[in-house]
Formats: sequence, C-alpha cells, structure tokens
Amino acid sequence: ALCPAPFRLPRTWWQAAQDAPRETIRLDLEATFYFTHLIMVFKSPRPAAMVLERSQDFGETWKPYKYFAANCSATFGLEDDVRQRGAICTSRYSSPFPCTGGEVIFRALSPPYAAEDPYSAEAQAQLKITNLRVRLLERQGCPCLPASPAPQPPPSLHYAIYDFIVKGSCFCNGHADHCIPVAGFKPIKASGVFHVVHGKCMCKHNTAGSHCQHCAPLYNDQPWQAADGKTGAPKECQSCKCNGHADTCHFDMDAWLASGNRSGGVCDNCQHNTEGQHCQRCKLGFYRDLRKPFSAPDACKPCSCHPLGSAMLPLGPRTFCDPSTGDCPCKPGVAGPRCDHCLPGYWGFGAYGCRPCDCARSCDPHTGDCHSSSSDVTWHNEAPPFQAVLNDSESTWGWEDEQGFSALRHSGKCECKEQVLGNPKVFCGMKYTYVIKTKILSAHDKGSHAEVSVKIKKVLKSTKLKILRGKRTLYPESWTNRGCTCPILNPGLEYLVAGHEDVRTGRLIVNMKSFVHQWKSALGRKVLEILKRDCN
Repeated sequence: ALCPAPFRLPRTWWQAAQDAPRETIRLDLEATFYFTHLIMVFKSPRPAAMVLERSQDFGETWKPYKYFAANCSATFGLEDDVRQRGAICTSRYSSPFPCTGGEVIFRALSPPYAAEDPYSAEAQAQLKITNLRVRLLERQGCPCLPASPAPQPPPSLHYAIYDFIVKGSCFCNGHADHCIPVAGFKPIKASGVFHVVHGKCMCKHNTAGSHCQHCAPLYNDQPWQAADGKTGAPKECQSCKCNGHADTCHFDMDAWLASGNRSGGVCDNCQHNTEGQHCQRCKLGFYRDLRKPFSAPDACKPCSCHPLGSAMLPLGPRTFCDPSTGDCPCKPGVAGPRCDHCLPGYWGFGAYGCRPCDCARSCDPHTGDCHSSSSDVTWHNEAPPFQAVLNDSESTWGWEDEQGFSALRHSGKCECKEQVLGNPKVFCGMKYTYVIKTKILSAHDKGSHAEVSVKIKKVLKSTKLKILRGKRTLYPESWTNRGCTCPILNPGLEYLVAGHEDVRTGRLIVNMKSFVHQWKSALGRKVLEILKRDCN
C-alpha cells in the first residue's frame, strides 16, 4: 500500500542510530504504483547529500530520481538544476537552515519529465514504482548553536525525520476510480489515521487485470489501450460479437487487418452447436430454427435426416441438412424434409432411394402396384425462406464522462480560506483580469501541477486574453505539497470565478487571491454591477 508516514501523533519522529554516517530508508510496495510526490520534514538539519531512487522490478534494479547536495558538482560530479534547468541534481534542499523543520520536496513529473498524458509510455517510465528508497549520505550539524560560558562537548550528529509522506495513486492505466488491497495484504497496526492507497484496481471500461492492463474476457474486439489522460477519452474495450454463444474471445491481428481495422475479436469455444469467428452459424449437422432468435441457446437444432432416404454431401461421410432450413439432401426419388418417403410416381423406399412407377399414373409407394383411380396425387413441400443469421451493422456507443483518478477528488481534508465579496473597492483593488461564470467538468493531477477542465457559460470580464464561451482549462496555482487545491473546485458545480490571466502562457490562473464562489444569479448581478460602477 502507498500512504503517508507521519511521525507526529503525538509529536514523534524517526531517528537514525547515534553517529551513523549513512542511512537508508526503503519502502517496499505490495504492487506497482504511480508515484507523484515525496515530502520529507526533518527534525535534524537536512543532509548535505542524499539520493532518491526507485525500482520498477521489486528491488532487482534501481534508478535515481534525484540527487540532493549542497554542492552537486563536488559531491556527485553533476550539474545543479538551480543553474541548469532539468539537471538531475539540486542544491535547493541541502542547506542546514532551518536547523529543524526543513523540507525536502520532490515531484516526479517536474520538468523535464512533465507529460501531457499521464498514461503514456514516457509517463509510465517515470512514474511506475514497486520500491522507493532514500539514501542519506552525508550529515551536517546546525551552524548556529547557543553560546555557553562553560565548554560543551560537540553535539552528536544524526538523521531525524518528522514526516515521510509519499503520494501517488494505484496504477490502473486510467481504467479505475479506486483500488482495494491485493491478496495477502496485511495492514500494519498503528495509532493515528492513515490515508492508504491500495494496489489492486477495481477496473471499469470493460478492462481486467490487477492494473486493468488487458481487456475483459468477452471484450477483445479491438486492441487494448490505456485511457487518454490528455483528452479524458476512456478508450473502452469493445465487446466481441458472439451472438450470446461464447463466454470469452481473443484479439486476432489478421482478422483485425482483414476487417479494415474495425473488428479483430474471435470468439472462443462457441457453444450451443454454433461455429465461426462470431459463432454466427450452426455447426454441420445442425440447422437454424427460424422461429427463435439466433441468440437463443436452442436456436440450432440437430438435423433429423432419415438414414435410408438421405444422401451424403461431399463435405464428409456424415449426412448433413441445410443449415438454414433443416431440409435434408434426398436420394433419387425420395421426398420430404427428412427424406423419409417416396416422391409421387415412385415406390420402394430403401437404401438406393425410390424407383419410378411402371404405370401411366401413380403407384403404391410400398408395392409399386398401379392405382386404378384416375385421381392424381400432388406433392408440395413448402420450406421457409432463407434468413440472414448475422447482423453486420456496428453497434454504437458513446464515450463516458472523464472519471480518471484525481487528487482534487480525493484530496482529504483541505482547509482553504476563501475571498469574501464585501467592500466593492476591495474587490476592484484585486485588479482581476477575468471574471467568468463556469461549470467544473473534471480535474486532473499532473504531478507537477493541477488542471481543471471547465465549460465557460458567461464572460463578465476579460482583459488581454480572448475568452470565449465553451470548454477551457483553469490552472490552480495553489497546488500545495499536501495534495490539496485552493480554492476548492468541485466537478459538476457552477462557480463565479474572478482571477488573473497569464498572458505569456495564455492560461487562466486560480489561486488564493482569486474570488471563487458557487454561482447564484444574485451574485452574478452584484459582481457585474461592481465591475461597471466601481471598477472603471
């Protein structure tokens, strides 16, 4: 499981052994997870040098996420990202100040690894972990010690940590909202409240597997795909067309290419006496009962051809009937759907069929004796017309709303101080460059920042950016190291949002200075009046 590890309930901490020059903190996870943030709060001065590493193969191999050092070039021979953007080493978190309470913060999707689609192969290579470890390599003391007239022994150096918080989500390829414990998971008994993320995905979009990494058994008509984290498209697995006669199917590339990339599903182990790629026809030796839908378990009935009167087809030594009508192939002079009697004018039903009557009229079908009556006997066999079994039309389906995992929906307890609409001069003094009425559609945790998809209903004010009604993205600036966004924007609700434009990037920013309130008509009229009367 993936969870924060606070040591301050009450104010407690983890501490290394006395005078240990180096120490390693390692987390072994129950499954593969998506890692996004690490926050460490030190009780001791932060280390002069440390390394954050991850494994994607349960500890077999390790790769560095980030090097931390007061002097990157001297300690590791690496460039410092303070001077070279995107460098793998940083000196930002290696100062001995503050002597206690100093933070180390790492975001897995910080540049240069920021990706638009969190489910892309590039993002997975950066975010997927099975193990995480921090190697504390060099201690440092607090340079500011209280003056004392008596000589004091030198203070002992050690590593001590208040908080070790790991944030992320279960790795589900965008096909699950939440996860449950994997088999054999044993929770740790400890005091306090832990917000645990488990590792087994509760898959949707017709996917299956511990990480929703393949399609469900009867949904392999198209190749499996991860959801599109950029557009929110779920990329659901599509059901195979098995006419209700199979429980599973598999994807076949040859069938996919032959169909023009429309359908590649091949049904497995067709039941109810059916066969074919889609279980779309009755097996040899069975015929379609047109009085029932083809999806019925008894739609295919066994042929009932008479063993003497029926002929063998070229398909094999067995006698088969017409699969669409059930009519049997008859030997010469034999009639009937089952080939069980002679045609009029024939007699002697047997292994070689029936012989013609040696009469001007009809004869007795058993003896061949000519009938003295002048009445003719007529024979008429009416077979039902052939009907197509398989409907080749594609079934239609629509995209679901975006339901991907987002920290904005699972942020826990976030306390945000909201701006209050009071004195109009205060509102105008904030110099908001845009004011809109908008509906919150969805929220995305991008690791290094958050994005909120909205639908703008009305533009009350815009300055330099061209803001139109329709879909747009808001960028919460207050994306805190506790995994919260302020102000809180709940999907599905409408808000009046007043904030500032970032002309350089073309973004609409939302932060703690923004005015965000759930939309009410009276509020909209009041703000519009303030904009026209007091802010000009």
